[in-house]
Amino acid sequence: MTVDALTDVTGLRVGHATRTGDGALTGTTVVLAPEGGAVAAVDVRGGGPGTKETDALDPRNLVQKVEAIVLTGGSAYGLDAASGVMAWLEERERGVRVGPDPTHVVPVVPAACVFDLGRGGDFRARPDAAMGRAAVEAASASEPGSPVPQGCVGAGTGAVVGQLKGGVATAATVLESGVTVAALVVANAAGSVVDPETGVLYGELFAGRVRYPDPDVHRAALQRLEALAERSAPPPLNTTLAVVATDAVLTKAQAQKLAGTAHDGIARAVRPVHLLSDGDTVFAMATGARTLDPADPLALNEILAAGADMVTRAIVRAVRMAGSVDGPGGAWPSYEELYGTP
Repeated sequence: MTVDALTDVTGLRVGHATRTGDGALTGTTVVLAPEGGAVAAVDVRGGGPGTKETDALDPRNLVQKVEAIVLTGGSAYGLDAASGVMAWLEERERGVRVGPDPTHVVPVVPAACVFDLGRGGDFRARPDAAMGRAAVEAASASEPGSPVPQGCVGAGTGAVVGQLKGGVATAATVLESGVTVAALVVANAAGSVVDPETGVLYGELFAGRVRYPDPDVHRAALQRLEALAERSAPPPLNTTLAVVATDAVLTKAQAQKLAGTAHDGIARAVRPVHLLSDGDTVFAMATGARTLDPADPLALNEILAAGADMVTRAIVRAVRMAGSVDGPGGAWPSYEELYGTP
């Protein structure tokens, strides 16, 4: 049974920690690998990234597998959430063995952050190590293959896309080869996800079944956004984050290629993208349950194409599942409040 989520990749689990109220609008999301880790890589294309331990994922470097990946709000401050995940893993003796005792481990926990500072009203309300621990505990407590909560939860709690509320979402597919490819995205882009001429989501133009909004509905949406422009002006720093995963056997170099091509999925759904004010970062994970055809040097291609497709689908879903926010930190209507459900 599949749930059309990152957890369709056997062994991966996802947990969120969310903080709202009292000036807070932020959170953390953790992707927990199966015990023993998953091959991982990263591709950073935004000009203003906030990341941790990404150098360890370079194919030229020592670390082969990671136990978890952290996506978090709070800009660079929120990277503290990874410390809580590291502590939880250390307690379970999960990480890179660095000494004779089984407790002598260093968990490598790559992390990336989105900018959501002040969106709940309090600039100092941001994720910390305790929130990271809460998110990894939620992941660990979930059943394998469980549905993943989506919308304004975890790292998507304070996410904003242009003038619209963003969020977190996921999507998955099973290829003809039997390989599963999935993505989880935090949509928090400086660019827009909406065609200004028609109101259609850019990402839905690739779905083949586009429902164009009624022109009157689109005009009303533009008027509403114009009225809110002063309260919901986009901040100078935004980021779209993604984890793309597969159950195929991949080398670190192949995983890095998957992370790179998955950025095409962001470019289809967000315009403009990869600016100096963005921190767009894509991680790739491979759990190694299915071997690619060794006689086919291009067997990776279908995984690369599917990874980008799943990122686009997840961004569309994140925008459609987000809920409106109107508070002391600003007002961001949801796409579906403005345009309705298809």
